Amino acid sequence: MIRDDDPTVFSTGPGGSVSSKKPARRGEDKTRPALKAGDGIVRVRRETAGRSGRTVTTIAGVPGSGEALRDLAGTLKRLCGSGGTVKDRLIEIQGDHRDRIVAHLESKGHQVKLAGG
Repeated sequence: MIRDDDPTVFSTGPGGSVSSKKPARRGEDKTRPALKAGDGIVRVRRETAGRSGRTVTTIAGVPGSGEALRDLAGTLKRLCGSGGTVKDRLIEIQGDHRDRIVAHLESKGHQVKLAGG
């Protein structure tokens, strides 16, 4: 008999079942609090990986809602004269515009760091 709420994956008979629940790793602390979503630092990075060699400037850690991110992305695209998008709270601007973006974000009062290579 198969039940929907039964976590058994495999059974060779009574008492010989394997559960689908993962055991806790050795030394894993389950009482550790979750980290904050952001540390207040906006990170600007130049990336080419996975983009057929094309350079993209990514901006991560910008505080605000989805609408505020889209507005900022629009402002940065106009400032740099290039295209871009917002994906998963990450702003992508086509091309290498790190210096211009860092100067603009610092003038708006954000704490900015150049990240990556």
